[in-house]
Amino acid sequence: MFSRGQIVALEITDYAFGGKGIAKIQTMDGNFIVFVGNTFPGQLVSAKITTKRKKHAEASLIEVLKRSEFETETQYQEISGGPYIRIPIRKQAEYKQKSTLDTFSRLSGIGNIDSVFDTFIESPDTYFYRNKMEYSFSSIEHLPETGQELDDAFALGFKRRGTWWKVENLNKTSGLFDEEWESKLYLIREFLKKTNLPAWHPPKKTGFFRHIVVRKSFSQDRLLINLVTSSEGIENFDPRAFVEFILSQMGDRIAGIQHTINDNVADRAKIENGENKLIYGDPIVTENLLGLSFEISMESFFQTNPKCAELLYTKALDYVFEEYIPENKVVLDLFCGTGTIGQLAAKRAGGIQLIGVDIIPEAIKDAERNAIVNELSGLEFFAADVGKFLRERPELNGRISSIILDPPRAGIAPKTLQKVIDLGAENIVYISCNPSTQARDADTLVQAGYGLLKFSLADQFPHTGHIESIAKFKKRKS
Repeated sequence: MFSRGQIVALEITDYAFGGKGIAKIQTMDGNFIVFVGNTFPGQLVSAKITTKRKKHAEASLIEVLKRSEFETETQYQEISGGPYIRIPIRKQAEYKQKSTLDTFSRLSGIGNIDSVFDTFIESPDTYFYRNKMEYSFSSIEHLPETGQELDDAFALGFKRRGTWWKVENLNKTSGLFDEEWESKLYLIREFLKKTNLPAWHPPKKTGFFRHIVVRKSFSQDRLLINLVTSSEGIENFDPRAFVEFILSQMGDRIAGIQHTINDNVADRAKIENGENKLIYGDPIVTENLLGLSFEISMESFFQTNPKCAELLYTKALDYVFEEYIPENKVVLDLFCGTGTIGQLAAKRAGGIQLIGVDIIPEAIKDAERNAIVNELSGLEFFAADVGKFLRERPELNGRISSIILDPPRAGIAPKTLQKVIDLGAENIVYISCNPSTQARDADTLVQAGYGLLKFSLADQFPHTGHIESIAKFKKRKS
């Protein structure tokens, strides 16, 4: 019926977990299902088949040919990172909740998930909520008005959906990141274009300007800027003029400006891929979360939507502390990152012993520094692989009251999860940015003698298909 690479028109009739629209094609053998990412029921779309199976296929969205009845006009520029910007936020929540609960129930083997479902946490801000955004340069520009591709251009914005080589200029705010910054991005583009240094040409791997990465502190209302370039023609670049122009546009809102020289052909903006230099101000901003201060650098991991993260963490800590924790017991924060939730736990219940573990040494250094700034005691942080750490600390057996898990999207490796189970904690509070992998791990926990007590969802990323979840598991008595 379909072949890989084929471009087809599809009518989206339903919605699956993760923001995948469903198109059903009637055949002699029943319905053939096509999943199309970032689409919504009621749309007619053009999509490219990426994977073909016997009874279903996966496709990537190219263009919305006809809008859904749910969609409304928007004042924001549509970008690939905000595919549901036209869908009312309540309608987004309705589809996210149903699809996530259905998927979690099916993959976890837990029957009536509604009986343990607690709440759907809405984001306090549904626009301008992100605290970090990455913009790409390209000398190949996509013109959305005509669909044409313009070579030898100077584009700054976001990659055209489904492509890696061409960029659509951002000419007005996307509605996701800082409104003032994005409303002036076109001025920054024009300034840099006048330097006569070229934008990066992805297929040829040549050019000068590559990325601009911006990080925001909501509590300070200040920005960190990182301009990423190659070294090709760098003798003709004046960083002082760039700094002066940015300050002329944004004034005191700029906390610091960095310049990263990256000649790696991989199209990534991370600082470790090149030589980084601070050319103005400070390398950090400070964010406030539930009364605690956190110093954040350009590369620090920190929740992208801090105002919603406060609600997510509050719910998770409710699950941890709704039962009394004796003084001789320990709370473990595994995959702790910069130790945000562990420090919030220490603030909320002073006197408990809390141990945070993460494999990234820089994150642990941030956690230790922030704990000192916040004058918190009773915390220990370790830079180690979680599985290895648990294997080397047998003295913790029998002392664990609660374990807080916040793993990467891939979930927890089976051997590591087994080590977590072997600790015999009374409660496990599992925060996930991917409820489908959490559901897989939930199945393992249930088989190991834990029961799912409560389950909540948090809409950390409005206008996208992403959703986060918090689950509380309790060890069943023999």
